[in-house]
Amino acid sequence: MHASPTLTKNLQAVLVDLIDLCLLGKQAHWNILGANFRDLHLQLDEIVDAARGFADDTAERMRALYAVPDGRSSTVAATSHLDQFPEGEITTHDAIDQVTLRLYQAIGTIRDVHDEVDEEDPTTADLLHGFIGRLEQLAWMVSAENRAPSTAVQASAGHPEAGARL
Repeated sequence: MHASPTLTKNLQAVLVDLIDLCLLGKQAHWNILGANFRDLHLQLDEIVDAARGFADDTAERMRALYAVPDGRSSTVAATSHLDQFPEGEITTHDAIDQVTLRLYQAIGTIRDVHDEVDEEDPTTADLLHGFIGRLEQLAWMVSAENRAPSTAVQASAGHPEAGARL
């Protein structure tokens, strides 16, 4: 099977968001400070590892479908759907909210393209299902650091998950 231009476009959108998620996870990892530093520092590495692995899986799936992935930094910077991460040092409390938001933004991109991907290639859609499940688990786990039992994730940006302002 050869990917259509639509399938290629959709997988490329997922790829750049996953690469960006990996990069911003490291940015947070290097610059957090405050309460529960060590726990969040390690948790960010889990997020980075997952995003890096999912990006690689996406790019390799694209190649298996004879599509050409573009993970160049200029492409990621120009086309990512994730908000830019704040510059400089960041408290663990703020980093948790910032990372959670971007996890849900990446999940939103995957959900946005899912149905078109599934129509053309259910095998690739199955791959996306796994990404969603793991990223949602990571978002829940990191967001739990700042949540109280009665707080809920708020909706914004057209995605129920995108407004993870807690």
